[in-house]
Amino acid sequence: MKAEESHLHLFQAYGIELEYMIVDVETLDVKPIADEVLKSLAGEITSDVTFGNVTWSNELALHVIELKCTAPTGDLIQLAEDFMDAVQQMNRVLAEFKAQLMPTAAHPWMDPETETVRWPHDNAEIYATYDRIFDCKGHGWSNLQSMHINLPFHGDEEFAKLHAAIRMLLPIMPALSASSAILDGEDTGYWDKRLDYYRKNQKAVPILTGQVIPEAVFSKVDYYSQIFDQIAHDIKPHDTEGILEPIWLNSRGAIARFDRGAIEIRVLDVQECPEADLAIASLIIHALKLLVEEYFIPLEEQKKFKTESLAAIFKQVIKYGEHTVVDNPAYLKAFGLNAVDEMSAVEIWHFISRKIERKYPKALDHWKDEINLIFDEGSLSTRILNALEANMEHDNLKMVYSELCDCLENNQMLKECLEEAF
Repeated sequence: MKAEESHLHLFQAYGIELEYMIVDVETLDVKPIADEVLKSLAGEITSDVTFGNVTWSNELALHVIELKCTAPTGDLIQLAEDFMDAVQQMNRVLAEFKAQLMPTAAHPWMDPETETVRWPHDNAEIYATYDRIFDCKGHGWSNLQSMHINLPFHGDEEFAKLHAAIRMLLPIMPALSASSAILDGEDTGYWDKRLDYYRKNQKAVPILTGQVIPEAVFSKVDYYSQIFDQIAHDIKPHDTEGILEPIWLNSRGAIARFDRGAIEIRVLDVQECPEADLAIASLIIHALKLLVEEYFIPLEEQKKFKTESLAAIFKQVIKYGEHTVVDNPAYLKAFGLNAVDEMSAVEIWHFISRKIERKYPKALDHWKDEINLIFDEGSLSTRILNALEANMEHDNLKMVYSELCDCLENNQMLKECLEEAF
């Protein structure tokens, strides 16, 4: 059987990945011990350890560890429970190292210039090459944690539908997930500072990230010629030994993996607990279903949206989060908003959620509380800023982020944690 024949079809199952920081249990400073932790679980140095439905893996920075489903799954409710159990199990292991997991997409006071320790084991040559070209000590490399959603497709026709839908939705996804407003002990002025760094951290070879919003390509042949071949050409002067593969280097906000028949969405900040992450994932997946089924506008109309216009909305959303005012009439009409000239990003999501409920009446029932909390109380960045009350003193930051660690351990959203604490 050819590899392509074994690929899943649209929305058959999903792969979810969540990245967390390892921090000292007392100081909450980053603790670069991912290799020691994985070794304690496996009995030897390894890049991943599997426990049933979940797998823990390393990342480029030694204080970051990733949790992912071992195989694609169609049951996100069960996956949220599996992730919660895995987080609690990992925290028990980390307690032996006087450490714990911390959520959110950015550590609030880490100094990447002095505290970054790179993974030194397998694939170290790849990481070293990255470091030589891009200097991987900045926030955009060593202080960023995200959720990745992997969505399957089977063949060019399904790829075209899925890629077109994802391009349409990417600009407003951070309005739901932004959690990186605080870096260097300060309010950055961005709701999603992780993505601001993400846009710029490979500027030495701009083609790798492009405009984050992928180009309007809708077949495997065109993707290779317009993206992978261009990446191979532009990286060659920096990587004369050919260590880095174009398929690894592609850093758009959604990347196509034709080898596994999937598109991986990468623009989502990780939340305070798996229940929140999976609620956002479920909302996004069902919004994509509406687009793929041409519920709002035909596929051919979706394909016509220019990368530049989508990227302009995206830049505003990473700056202002759910408060972003979207005033692109064509974009609003693409979601059935024909009678308005402007609308906030969160209002667009609220409108989409109502359409999901109409088309798939039970789809979001399990996640209703989490989704409504985001709609009513704001993104995690907003809720963190509100909890801090403009006080960026270290002790106050530590108090709020300690609560976030509790949220992760108890699989609760920040508002619930604060209500219990006070």
